[in-house]
Amino acid sequence: MARIYLVRHGRAAAGWDTDPDPGLDEHGVRQAERMADRLAPLGPLALVTSPLARCQQTAAALGGRWGSVARIEPIVAEIPSPEGVPMGERVDWLRGAMAGTWSQLGQRYTDFRDAIGTYLRGLDTDTVIASHFVAINAAIGIATDNDALVIRSLDNCSVSTFDIVDGTLHLVESGDEADTLIR
Repeated sequence: MARIYLVRHGRAAAGWDTDPDPGLDEHGVRQAERMADRLAPLGPLALVTSPLARCQQTAAALGGRWGSVARIEPIVAEIPSPEGVPMGERVDWLRGAMAGTWSQLGQRYTDFRDAIGTYLRGLDTDTVIASHFVAINAAIGIATDNDALVIRSLDNCSVSTFDIVDGTLHLVESGDEADTLIR
């Protein structure tokens, strides 16, 4: 059995429609430090991050306490926006997508979700992963057999806990929730 801690990144310094890869703002840095205070006693554990700056900075808060550097894993990155959608229209697309299901979005997106599940089910050691709102919701959906894109309104730096038992993903506890502003 492996225990997986999926951490939503801290608050980003810019919106999804203005910067393709923002880091954390000052509040996000404080959120990451509080998350690291909470999880540091569990490790050191394997530490993985999405390739995006906000996740790398979130993971670095914990890695600093453990004296380790997170391994970058593209599979746990942000949901890709559709081909050809201009930067300024990404938020509207995402808001619409979040109101529906993976199946409604089509194969590109069910493949994205399924890749997350395959990756997580393949982990065999306790791991902390800094990832994104939609990717963590994908994991929750896989564990609970729910096709909705959004199941929980996960707060920044919330920690959702899963167990991998006999190759199956089990939700132990979903992270703290808050009103999520898509910006």
